[in-house]
Amino acid sequence: MKTWRLWPLLLVISVLAWSAPGEITVAAASDLTFALTEIAHRFEQKTGNRVRVAFGSSGNFFAQIQNGATFDVFFSADVDYPRKLAAGGLAIAPTLWVYGTGRIVLWMPSGSTLNLGRMGMKALLDPSVVKIAIANPAHAPYGRAAKSALENLKLYDQVRDKLVLGENISQTAQFVESGNAQIGILALSLALAPTLKDKGTYWEIPSNSYPPIEQAAIIPTAAADKTLAGAFLDYVRTPEAQAILREYGFQPPAEKP
Repeated sequence: MKTWRLWPLLLVISVLAWSAPGEITVAAASDLTFALTEIAHRFEQKTGNRVRVAFGSSGNFFAQIQNGATFDVFFSADVDYPRKLAAGGLAIAPTLWVYGTGRIVLWMPSGSTLNLGRMGMKALLDPSVVKIAIANPAHAPYGRAAKSALENLKLYDQVRDKLVLGENISQTAQFVESGNAQIGILALSLALAPTLKDKGTYWEIPSNSYPPIEQAAIIPTAAADKTLAGAFLDYVRTPEAQAILREYGFQPPAEKP
């Protein structure tokens, strides 16, 4: 990106930094736990403003916003939720931005005797696998992707009785890490996160086995500080923030496989 294109953003950050510190509240999908925490921290350092981030399932945040919850920015793991909010007048349509595409992986703890690299999805059928953790497809986009992959690969009927459902993708990861499930279908971003990357192994599920996980952000109509919310979204667009998203496995839309 050419330097002159960043001047408006740099000016906004400069003004915000010299103004009285502000604060925004962000609702974000759980797969962003580590990436967005780091991005928010850097934004705070640069501007002096505070970013409070609540992580959870996109579907639950969608329902909360519909019921009057006040967030300044909503980062969803499914572009359809922000689109529906915009269509219903509950979010500002021009602020909708697809920030990346997520991916799903099989993940298991290091102590497992299964060879994911050799077995791939067949590991789910091994007799030693009693429980398989996925996010709840009812309100978690990564859960819907997991279920879709299992169905398209003709495995769902064989493993459905083994499935344990996490409220969101972070809780799903906790099920496997704690031993309550022997293997899980997780977001690649969590498999690459500090809490898991040294504790297990992962195998990336073929992306053609599930619909693209297009993830989008939007500013709700009820946002208390739309200016600061916009500045934060602008910062997430910068090369610095985009590099963090890539580090955690998010692909910019133009780089979708």
